[in-house]
Amino acid sequence: GRGVMPSIVCSVEEVLNMGYVIAKENMTSTFKIENTSTLNLRYSIQLDSLSSTRDKDQQRLPSFMTSSLQRTDFVGTQNYNGLSVFSIFPIEGEIVAGKSQDFIVTFSPDHESLYYSDRLKVVLFGKEIAHVIHLKGAARYHPMFVEGGIPLDVPVESLAVTLPMSSQESAKGGNLQEPVKSILLVLEYTEEESSVVPAMTELKVGAIRTVQFASKKNVEFNFDNLLLLQQKGFTIESAKGTVGRGQVKCISVSWVPPADFHVS
Repeated sequence: GRGVMPSIVCSVEEVLNMGYVIAKENMTSTFKIENTSTLNLRYSIQLDSLSSTRDKDQQRLPSFMTSSLQRTDFVGTQNYNGLSVFSIFPIEGEIVAGKSQDFIVTFSPDHESLYYSDRLKVVLFGKEIAHVIHLKGAARYHPMFVEGGIPLDVPVESLAVTLPMSSQESAKGGNLQEPVKSILLVLEYTEEESSVVPAMTELKVGAIRTVQFASKKNVEFNFDNLLLLQQKGFTIESAKGTVGRGQVKCISVSWVPPADFHVS
């Protein structure tokens, strides 16, 4: 007899990032697995979030109590409605020798979060893990977003749906308003004897493709209170502009200490 080693090639190596989508809408992406061996391969697709040991794993200390370097859980934010954030089709079957199979990944978040994630395993013959893909995605309530700087939230969220105190007070008065989200930019300036080199960082302004505003190609944005920022030594590359659907625009932010600046 002659032993044959099953082998596959996947079009996605390690990470499949679905990008941004409007909460309660969905997005699809595809990847392909090719059977490069000489025998037919029976396969199944497994998600960590649907694992039979998931409940047992959740009895451990919450992952937010450990540093990000020590976290090993690939399952991030999950839907409030109990349905899977990521779904795969087909989930099982057979790939004939020398042929390939297309797989459709659907990302369906039901609330806003930047930390949707899961781990997909391609299992051959019910026991051999042939390939692993880390699935990621983010959802926003609005078709435009701004990001950058140091994160002020946590990547592990509670399943309890709560409102910030400011929103709770507004809700009591019948005037529910979305709280303003803050972004923390850190610019470190090093003084040079011969020249002035501004401290630099950047913001990212993006627009999400959505069926709600399919006819509108570009989204406009602008920054307020620039005069006050300039007095403090800050310069923003673009005071206003437009960004296309499905695109992200980087905005440079620089800082040079003003003449009356004193180190405390």
